[in-house]
Amino acid sequence: MTNIIEFISQFHPTVQALFATLFTWGVTAAGAALVFFFKTINQRVLDSMMGFAAGVMIAASFWSLLAPAIEMSEASGSLPKWAPALIGFMSGGIFLALIDKVLPHVHPSLAVEQAEGISTKWRRSVLLVMAITLHNIPEGLAVGVAFGAVAHGLPMATIGAAVALAIGIGLQNFPEGTAVSVPLRREGMSRRKAFWYGQLSGAVEPVFGVLGALAVLSAQAILPYALSFAAGAMMFVVIEELIPESQRSGNTDLATLATLVGFSVMMTLDVALG
Repeated sequence: MTNIIEFISQFHPTVQALFATLFTWGVTAAGAALVFFFKTINQRVLDSMMGFAAGVMIAASFWSLLAPAIEMSEASGSLPKWAPALIGFMSGGIFLALIDKVLPHVHPSLAVEQAEGISTKWRRSVLLVMAITLHNIPEGLAVGVAFGAVAHGLPMATIGAAVALAIGIGLQNFPEGTAVSVPLRREGMSRRKAFWYGQLSGAVEPVFGVLGALAVLSAQAILPYALSFAAGAMMFVVIEELIPESQRSGNTDLATLATLVGFSVMMTLDVALG
């Protein structure tokens, strides 16, 4: 792991963010590739995977994003230390809520008639991709902001913490790729086409990763706002979709335990590497 951190450290922050989000996109593709081996996956396994993803995102929102944002605000002393984190966190949640109301999408376990967002005649496959793409916007942004923050030399923003965040986001992207490709295969789509749609949902992460890094590189003052914005957006996804989706089939205890495991893994990664 030390060698990986040393290798990444030699590149410009935007390149670091690009590498990291290409990795997270690749893990999404790996999850989608399960469709080449399975036409269906046990619902208990899927619910566990979604619960795990929720736990990772909850831990990442605090340990990798909110906590550093509060520390940065405290060090600046220009505002109450809670203000930038509060403003950014709520702004991120509201931003995702607005996108959720507008972007046509459908959750994996629901019928196309239950699609959310503006009315459209898009096929279910496209609506499924849109649902997971909605997750990946804040995830890519979070990774990009974390790597961009390192360039400012602040003690609370380290390359190790940014790498830990990228690994955590990658881990929880695996079930998201599966959540798109396997249902499409089950509905009769070919393996290759189901895989294509599954991995496509992660394509936005490199875009938003680079944009996030560029944004915080341009102005150090927005760092705590940007970090907490990403945290709020991620928490919206967790509460609005991942946790309800993981418990919709009645596997409540199993999904909850998986959430605790995901939280523990991400917390350990951040503390160990950060």
